[in-house]
Amino acid sequence: MPTPAQPPAFSFESVDAQRVEDALALMGPKWTTWTVMTMLQEGRPLQVRDVAARLPFVSEQLVGKRLATMRTDGLVIRADTGHGAPYRLSALGESLTPVHRTLADWSRNYLSAGATAEAERVEDAVQRLRLRHTTAMVQVLDKGGPMRFVHIAEQAGLDYAFTQHRLLRLQADGLVTRTGPRHGAPYVLTDAGRALGPVYAVVDHWSAALPTRWTTPSPASVTAAQRTHPGIPLGADGARTAAALRRSTAVPASPFSHAPSRNRGCRPT
Repeated sequence: MPTPAQPPAFSFESVDAQRVEDALALMGPKWTTWTVMTMLQEGRPLQVRDVAARLPFVSEQLVGKRLATMRTDGLVIRADTGHGAPYRLSALGESLTPVHRTLADWSRNYLSAGATAEAERVEDAVQRLRLRHTTAMVQVLDKGGPMRFVHIAEQAGLDYAFTQHRLLRLQADGLVTRTGPRHGAPYVLTDAGRALGPVYAVVDHWSAALPTRWTTPSPASVTAAQRTHPGIPLGADGARTAAALRRSTAVPASPFSHAPSRNRGCRPT
């Protein structure tokens, strides 16, 4: 019997960096992942109050704004234009399931293996990857690392100061590290950074269905990162979410918790 053909090895260079970051920006707004998973679990059109009732730690007003943005972005649709008409996931929104699964698996394997809500894990992973030019810098380091920051900036076509700030953030997010403690030591990808191949591949594939390409301007500067360990959630939202999950008995468990198994995805069973 002939041996089945093996898929070609993934190449970081094959990824369209801007398209990946456009897709991550679409998924990035807080509570987008939670809303998608809630709607997937229910499997039917939901009004704003229905979604908010399943996310008791988020106000109905905020859920309404998030759904309106998701509608503009093509992730949800409405049955009609009447006031209070329910929302349901579009085909594009439903197709996020393998993206969420891959992001969650990457986070669990390389960032934090502790008990974390599945949606929070996905959103944390997106926040680490969505900043503009992060993908390009990872591509440069994958191809030519170890590299000093000036060479990374030149290869990626970025300003030196911007590159320094972005590298600080990537270090705090656990994607890059330095080869030594001395000033000017070259940067290399961490295990988490080197393992981004499947993540970029699935996001790049999903982004092909986007109706338009976003054009987000590059920030003039990047705030120095405050996280000192990649296992710590981004900002205070992670802590507030964890606390809300502990005290709330109304949150459906299946889309928000994930046993450490690669055979289980984000779609509820």
